[in-house]
Amino acid sequence: MKNFLSAHDVKNIDSLVQTALSYKADPLKDKKLGTDKRIGMLFLNPSMRTRLSTQIAAQNLGAEAIVFNVDKEGWALEFEEEAIMSGNKVEHVKDAAPIMGNYFDILCIRTFPGLKNKEEDYSELYINQFVKYSGIPVVSLESSTLHPLQSLTDLITINETLGFPRVAIRRPKIVLTWAPHVKALPQAVANSFSQWVNAWGQADFVITHPEDYELDEQFTKGATITHDQDEALKDADFIYVKNWSTFSDYGKIYCNDPEWMLTQEKLRQTNNAKVMHCLPVRRNVELSDEILDSPSSIVTQEASNRVWAAQAVLAELLKK
Repeated sequence: MKNFLSAHDVKNIDSLVQTALSYKADPLKDKKLGTDKRIGMLFLNPSMRTRLSTQIAAQNLGAEAIVFNVDKEGWALEFEEEAIMSGNKVEHVKDAAPIMGNYFDILCIRTFPGLKNKEEDYSELYINQFVKYSGIPVVSLESSTLHPLQSLTDLITINETLGFPRVAIRRPKIVLTWAPHVKALPQAVANSFSQWVNAWGQADFVITHPEDYELDEQFTKGATITHDQDEALKDADFIYVKNWSTFSDYGKIYCNDPEWMLTQEKLRQTNNAKVMHCLPVRRNVELSDEILDSPSSIVTQEASNRVWAAQAVLAELLKK
């Protein structure tokens, strides 16, 4: 693994899941792996779980994690090549990234889409420029289109719930369902979850959403896609709840039908499904209290596993 930007950077997902669960069982077993190593964490937008879990993961490995909020504490960065910097951008990534490469051993970056220009967002210019110019391994703490640490966490949680390693009696059914929200959100978590479940290849995967909310096919190819939520939920073992804005007519909200919110009544048609969400969650908009506060919810377990996902990835990169 040279960088960690998507599922394509991982040769063996099961092996990485197993590594993460081994760290959960013994968090400090590699506490000297990161001795005298520094992990740079650059945030171009806010974070809570991603930031805290990655810092804890680095500390468990004996590495020093240094956090820098670029959007609040640093100069405005220019990312375009051959830009004439006569506006509000003070420093070019070509000048900043190599310095970061000298300061740190691994660079972790969180960016966010503008949701105005699809081509710009889906080019992943920001994180790719850091990869190009830093000269050290780069870890995505979420980008414009993907959130790989979250998706690895999700598969860790699914495998932990099923029992890992396991002898499968049947393939679990995993459903990704769209949920209402009060504002337009990126497709990153939904894209990433779809990419990772498809790459894992050990589940029957269904995506359900209202019309006009299709995701980019490069991430969903291999999944069954339906606009009938009830049909999708039938016999489900895991339900991943997430809102996303439109992809074709980019960054819009067409439908905010509260009927798409998951409830206990809808859960009755599942196979006692466990419910997942990346957090933060808008209670009684995306997910009902009765679900979030019930034994069906594994969102706390899921969020707690963020540490072990980050630790597995950082360890893999430090060993290289």
